[in-house]
Amino acid sequence: MDKTTINEWLSAHMVSRDEFAFQLLQRSFRQPSGWVELALATALAGGAFMLCRFIEKRGYLEKFIHWHPLRHIVARILWPLLMLAAAAVALVIWPLAGFPAVWLQFLALAAYWMIMIRLVLAVINQALPENNFSNRLERTASTTLWVCFLLWVSSVDDLIIRWMKSLKFSVGSSHLSLYTILTGLLWVGIVMVLMMWLAKWINTQLMRTTRLDINLRIVLGKAVKTLLMILSVLIALPLVGIDLTVLSVFGGALGVGLGFGLQKIASNYVSGFIILADRSIRPNDRLTVNNFTGYVSEITARYVVLRSGSGQEALIPNETFVTSTVINESYTARSLKHSLNIQVGYQTDLPQALEILKAAAAAEPRVQENPDPSAYLVGFGDNGIDLTLGFWVSDPENGFLDLSSRILLTIWQRFREEGIEFPYPQREVRILNDNPAPAVTLQKSATAAESPSDAA
Repeated sequence: MDKTTINEWLSAHMVSRDEFAFQLLQRSFRQPSGWVELALATALAGGAFMLCRFIEKRGYLEKFIHWHPLRHIVARILWPLLMLAAAAVALVIWPLAGFPAVWLQFLALAAYWMIMIRLVLAVINQALPENNFSNRLERTASTTLWVCFLLWVSSVDDLIIRWMKSLKFSVGSSHLSLYTILTGLLWVGIVMVLMMWLAKWINTQLMRTTRLDINLRIVLGKAVKTLLMILSVLIALPLVGIDLTVLSVFGGALGVGLGFGLQKIASNYVSGFIILADRSIRPNDRLTVNNFTGYVSEITARYVVLRSGSGQEALIPNETFVTSTVINESYTARSLKHSLNIQVGYQTDLPQALEILKAAAAAEPRVQENPDPSAYLVGFGDNGIDLTLGFWVSDPENGFLDLSSRILLTIWQRFREEGIEFPYPQREVRILNDNPAPAVTLQKSATAAESPSDAA
């Protein structure tokens, strides 16, 4: 290392696995210079990180780089870039002291590949539309890939793999190891993520089409997602050498579990497909379940989400819609009837008042024209005459409070114009005196006063 330049070393050893075998790194711990070099490499990495944080907090990136995609990429590679620069300078100075450079080379290599990994993922993040690849996922993926690379280049992965392969056990007639299971789960996860993206794309295309019923589109979307999830397992396991007959053992255990502890969950999933297939419940339907009234905002494989007008949401298990009575006010038609009660005075011209009520409702665009609004006299109350106004609303999912308020305000304005009064509560108060004693006493006193004069 002391006879080559840093540029020659970077071009020759950036992907060299043998340069950093685990034995070589372990051997450096036997020499004091190895511990000093490790401390120096750690200090350089920490110093580069602190300098990177200082630059970000001071806002230098926002000040000098105005284009957001470029600023994001520079922010992601700034720390490893500073770390690589510090390691390169140290690699020039450290060999001059006559010590071999191991940890500094390892630091430079780690910084170099961190730059490559973060650069690629940052470009992918900025290239994807609507930022589907989030910053958190980008950091997680880059860190995972970088740690895997460090384990590979230092040959530590060989020790871990050998240890996992040594842990073997049998499942039926098949022999598995911890390594086989973990790699199988890894491949299942990768294939499953790809299948989930494909299922999401297919579901989006199904929801955009209008030639199919909404319930049929939901059923097809869930069926496609389930099939792709099963297909991902069937594809991934053979890739790592796991015989699919092993699944028969787990399938039997799963069947027993469903029979005892998971029967409710299985019932909810089956009920979800039933209510979608028979079209008894659709999105935006107005339902009343267990004294809770709301609109269907989401239908999942396990439950249905009902959202009330006040914003409360109830998660109703799908089994409830199959085994219990459910009031669906939107089953045959989406429109709902709403009523308003009005009271007028006894001196009111009733035919005129009924026409005002019907005209006030008909003026609202949300009120259906067929059937048209209707107004009736329903009774004679203590304070006035009771009237009712009934009308059909074409979009009940938007609520009734605002619509009722506008209709009542129109009725109030028209009643004021026509001189129609709303009655006030009337009460008749009678004061009765049940004790005649004071009057009798006064009369007797007056008679007594006149008696002496009469005698005289």
